[in-house]
Amino acid sequence: MPRGPVDKPLAAVLMLHGGREHGIDAPPPWNLPGARLRLFEGAIRRSTAGGGVLIGRVRYRHRGWNGEREDAARDASRALRELEELAGDVPTVLVGHSMGARAALRAAGDPLVRGVVGLAPWCPAEDPVEQLRGRRVALLHGDRDRTTDPRSSLEFAARARAAGAEAAGVPMVGSDHAMLRGAAAWHELTARTVAGFLGLAELPPVIADQFAAFPEPPR
Repeated sequence: MPRGPVDKPLAAVLMLHGGREHGIDAPPPWNLPGARLRLFEGAIRRSTAGGGVLIGRVRYRHRGWNGEREDAARDASRALRELEELAGDVPTVLVGHSMGARAALRAAGDPLVRGVVGLAPWCPAEDPVEQLRGRRVALLHGDRDRTTDPRSSLEFAARARAAGAEAAGVPMVGSDHAMLRGAAAWHELTARTVAGFLGLAELPPVIADQFAAFPEPPR
């Protein structure tokens, strides 16, 4: 779970890689979705250096979401409890790709969570948004993605704003689900957004401007 020593954690980041719609077998120790997020992890580590940030990775028990079982969401919640045992009650940002982003958004109602960065997220129209009230959400999505729908991210962000979240949807022009085209831009924007959510840096303008344009509704 934890990656790299942090003597006295002041904040935490939880990384959630992608998976499948269905699949009850366990992911292998080394898998492509997990490897993809390790590059993001390195960028986040650099952007939060000196901030006492503990970075962890979710260990899924099953490859798939698996319908009403919602296995990935359950694993995300379990991982948050493990992080809390290690770091205490510290502000936490969830970073997820595809199925991992869906799990992160679902688990974001946890009291530890301050924000979610979703990368090419899987955002079904029926998924709830009420748990995102008071959270900050940034959804990055390649406009050439053929695995998850970029429009669903924008629609989900709008629903999250209506529920009381600060939410932004950012098209990553020319990129697809694998996030290999323009990878450096993905890494930089994600890392800067995480640092901004944790109060360690200014938010990127493409995120901050949307937050300003769509202020939270009165509570």
